[in-house]
Amino acid sequence: MECSRFVLVDEVPANAESWFLARCFDELLVLGVRGVVSFADPVPRRDACGNLVAVGHVGTIYQATNAVYMGLATPRTVKLLPNGVVLNERMAQKVRRQEQGHEYAERLLIRLGAPALRAGADPKVWLREALVAVGARNQRHHGVHRFCGRVPRVAAWPTTVAGRGARRRSTPSKPSCRSTT
Repeated sequence: MECSRFVLVDEVPANAESWFLARCFDELLVLGVRGVVSFADPVPRRDACGNLVAVGHVGTIYQATNAVYMGLATPRTVKLLPNGVVLNERMAQKVRRQEQGHEYAERLLIRLGAPALRAGADPKVWLREALVAVGARNQRHHGVHRFCGRVPRVAAWPTTVAGRGARRRSTPSKPSCRSTT
C-alpha cells in the first residue's frame, strides 16, 4: 500500500504522529496489508511572491517507525504553479482524460487565473493553455525520498530487496537532502 499523504493538524501533541501511524498499521494488518511505501519530498516550495508554502521534509516520521530508507526516487521535472503547489502528472492526467477528481485540478487552475473549460473543448488543449495562462513553470526535482515500512507482526518480511542488497531492520540513517537550484 502507498501512503501518499500523512498530515496531522498543529493541535496534535508531540509524538502523536508515531502513535497514530502505529494505530494505522494495526488496522492495516487486520485488512491483510503487509507493508507501506511512503515518500518524503525534501524540496521547500515557494509561491510566485517568494512566500514559503511548504518546508519540505526528509521522512522523520517514517524513520521513527523503523521504515527502511530505499533511496531517492527518479529525478523528474515538475510543474510548479504560482501558489507553490506542484501539479503532478496524475492530476494532469485526470484533467486530460476527464477522470474522477479532475474537477479539483480544474478549479485550482481557474482560481489561479485560467479560463474555464468550455463545453466541447479538448481537455488536453485546455490544460496546456491553462498552465500558460496561470504562469506555471517547470522545476527540476532530484527525486523524493522513498521509505518502505513493515506492518508490525508480519513474519514474511524480506531481508533483501531486489537490486538493493541486504537491509538491516534497525532504524535507517537520516538521508542526505539535495537542494534544487
